[in-house]
Amino acid sequence: MSVSPARTRPAMASQRLDLPSRCDICGKARSTRKHQACSRIRQKRKTLEWAAFMAEREAIRQNQTRRYAR
Repeated sequence: MSVSPARTRPAMASQRLDLPSRCDICGKARSTRKHQACSRIRQKRKTLEWAAFMAEREAIRQNQTRRYAR
């Protein structure tokens, strides 16, 4: 049995992401060029938001009753 490492962000979406066609950083269309620099900027901005989201999920998971006690 392997133990998965703690995630710092939620898993990638299993369905289509409803992203706007325009980049929220540079304002240009996402389809016209690569947005690697924009992606890095977005990741830095979202770090605190993801940390709060994952802490909330962990708190919910800790407060749930266990179905089968070990």
